[in-house]
Amino acid sequence: MSGAALGLEIVFVFFLALFLLHRYGDFKKQHRLVIIGTLLAWYLCFLIVFILPLDVSTTIYNRCKHAAANSSPPENSNITGLYATANPVPSQHPCFKPWSYIPDGIMPIFWRVVYWTSQFLTWILLPFMQSYARSGGFSITGKIKTALIENAIYYGTYLLIFGAFLIYVAVNPHLHLEWNQLQTIGIAAANTWGLFLLVLLLGYGLVEIPRSYWNGAKRGYLLMKTYFKAAKLMTEKADAEENLEDAMEEVRKVNESIKYNHPLRKCVDTILKKCPTEYQEKMGRNMDDYEDFDEKHNIYPSEKSLVKLHKQVIYSVQRHRRTQVQWQILLEQAFYLEDVAKNETSATHQFVHTFQSPEPENRFIQYFYNPTFEWYWECLLRPWFYKILAVVLSIFSVIVVWSECTFFSTTPVLSLFAVFIQLAEKTYNYIYIEIACFLSIFFLSICVYSTVFRIRVFNYYYLASHHQTDAYSLLFSGMLFCRLTPPLCLNFLGLTHMDSSISHKNTQPTAYTSIMGSMKVLSFIADGFYIYYPMLVVILCIATYFSLGTRCLNLLGFQQFMGDDDMTSDLVNEGKELIRKEKRKRQRQEEGENRRREWKERYGHNREDSTRNRNIHTDPKESNFSDVNTNRSAFKYTRANNRTERDRIELLQDAEPLDFNAETFTDDPLESESGRYQPGGRYLSMSRSDIFNDV
Repeated sequence: MSGAALGLEIVFVFFLALFLLHRYGDFKKQHRLVIIGTLLAWYLCFLIVFILPLDVSTTIYNRCKHAAANSSPPENSNITGLYATANPVPSQHPCFKPWSYIPDGIMPIFWRVVYWTSQFLTWILLPFMQSYARSGGFSITGKIKTALIENAIYYGTYLLIFGAFLIYVAVNPHLHLEWNQLQTIGIAAANTWGLFLLVLLLGYGLVEIPRSYWNGAKRGYLLMKTYFKAAKLMTEKADAEENLEDAMEEVRKVNESIKYNHPLRKCVDTILKKCPTEYQEKMGRNMDDYEDFDEKHNIYPSEKSLVKLHKQVIYSVQRHRRTQVQWQILLEQAFYLEDVAKNETSATHQFVHTFQSPEPENRFIQYFYNPTFEWYWECLLRPWFYKILAVVLSIFSVIVVWSECTFFSTTPVLSLFAVFIQLAEKTYNYIYIEIACFLSIFFLSICVYSTVFRIRVFNYYYLASHHQTDAYSLLFSGMLFCRLTPPLCLNFLGLTHMDSSISHKNTQPTAYTSIMGSMKVLSFIADGFYIYYPMLVVILCIATYFSLGTRCLNLLGFQQFMGDDDMTSDLVNEGKELIRKEKRKRQRQEEGENRRREWKERYGHNREDSTRNRNIHTDPKESNFSDVNTNRSAFKYTRANNRTERDRIELLQDAEPLDFNAETFTDDPLESESGRYQPGGRYLSMSRSDIFNDV
C-alpha cells in the first residue's frame, strides 16, 4: 500500500476539480487555454488540501522511528545490562508503518512541484490569461499585445519592489543573503498577502455557513429569499437586455457603414459571429453587399473602436445569456418551494408538483424518491437535518475560533486541534490522525472556498453555476485559490503544532513546511504577524453574526436581504408578484398544450378512420370526386384548426406585463425600438445592487 493512497487521491481530486469546473464553466464555448489554466489551478489547490493529512501521518511515523533509533542501547558497552535495566525497550515497538505511508524523498519533490507551479500560475500566467480573455482584439498578436500592456503596471510593481530590496541588501554591509534566504523571503511575502485575505474570508464563512443551514430549516425563509432574488434578478435581466440592445444598435450601424470590400470588413464579420442568431439574421436582411464603400465621403470607425465594440458585444451577450438562464432556474426553485409550502398541510403525505419536470427522471430515482418519500424528506426530515447540521458546524466554528486565538501557547497546549493530534500521536493511531486532520482542514477550506464562490464584485467577478461563468471570473477564482491555499495549510499546521516555528521543538518538520524554509530570516513576520493577526477572526465573526457588513451595504443603497427592513419587504412583495405572473403564464401554456393534445387524439383518429372507410366503399368512377371532396374537407378542417391555433397563440401572448409598475414591458429583443421599458417601469431594486449579492 506504499504510495497507493497518494495515487488514489491524485486521481480523485482531478475528477473533483473537473466536475466543479464543468458546473461553472462551459467546455464547448470557452477557450481551451482558459479551461486548462483554471482546471490546473483548482486541481493543485484541492490536491494540497487532500494530501496534507498524509504528510502529517508520515511525519509522525518518521518522528517515532527517529526517536526509537536514538533510544536504542549502545553496543560494545560495559554497562549494557545496567542501561537495559534502567531503560527497558519493549520487544515490539509501536512504530509501525501507516497504511498510507509515503517513502522518503517523494513528498518534498511533490510539494516543491505543486507549490511553485501554483505560484507561477497565480502571479504570472493567470493574470496574463485574464487580460487576454477580456481583450477585444481580432488576432492572437493583438490580444497578446493588449494583455502585456495591461499587465505592465502589475508586473512592474513587483519588479520595482524586488529591485529596491536587492539594492538595499547590496548597500548594507551587515546583510549577507543567500539564494535560499531570498527564496524564503519571497514565500513569506506571498503567504503574508494570502493570510491577510484568508482571515477575512474565514471570519465570514465560520458564521455564515452554519447560519445558512439554520435559516434554511425555517419555514418560509428560503421562499422569501427567493422572492427577493427574483426582484433583483429581474432588474439585472432588464439592464442586460438594454445593454444588449445598445450593443446591437452599434453593431448594426457599423455593419451598414462598412461594406464587403472595406479592409475592416473581416473585423465586422468577427463581431457579427459573436452576436445572437436572431440579430445576425436581422442584420443580414438589411445588408447590401453590392454597394461599394466611398472612402472620401463617409466616416468609418477605426480598428481601435471596433476592438472596443467587440469587447462590449462579448460582455453584453454573455451577461444576457447568463441572466436568462438564471431567471429560468430561479423560477423552478420558486415553484418548487411554493409546492413545499402547499404540501406541508397535506393529509395524504404525497408530494404533489404543480409543474412536472420536463426532463424524464431515472427509474432508480423514481423508485426510491417516490412522492411519499419526497413528502417526508421535504416537509418533515429536511428541516431537522439542517438544524442538526447547523449545530455541528457551529461547534466546529467555535473550535476553530478558540484555536486561532490560543495556538501560540505551547505550555499548556490550549489549541484543541493540537490536543487531538497529540493524543492520537501517543497511541500512533494513524487512521484517527488522518481523519482528524482531513476533517479539520476540509472544514477550513469549505469556509474559505465557499466565500470565494459566493462573493460578487459588480459584474467583473461572479461565479455563476450551470455553465454561466465567464472566462475572466474563472481565471480570477484560480488566482484566489492559489494565493489562499498555501497560507491556509500553514495556518492549519500551526493550529496542530506540527510547525516547529510554533511549537518551538527541535523535531522533524513536515515535508510541506520544509520547502517553505525557515521564517527566522523575517522574525517580525514569523513571531508577530503569523501569530497575532489570525486573532482578528474573532472580530470578523462578531461583525458577521450581527450582519454589520450587510447593514452598511444596505445603507449605501446596495439592497441586501434583511428581514427587518422595509425595502426588503417591498422587494419580496415585488418578487412574489413576478413569480405569480410567471406561474399563471406557464399554467395557461400547459393548458393550451393539453387541449391541443386532446383535440388531436379525439378528432384526428376519427377523421383518419372515416376517410379510410370511405375510400374502401367508393366506386372507381367516383374516386376522383371523393378525392376532391376529401381534400376540400381537409382544407376546411385545416383552415379551422389554424384559426383555433391562432386564437390560442394570441391568448397565450396576451400576458400581463412583468413590471406591474410599468404600462408596457417586452421580453422580445427583436421588437421595435419603442418596446424598451420606460423609466417609470424601473423596479424597486437599483442596478447598483449587483455588488456583493451574498456577502
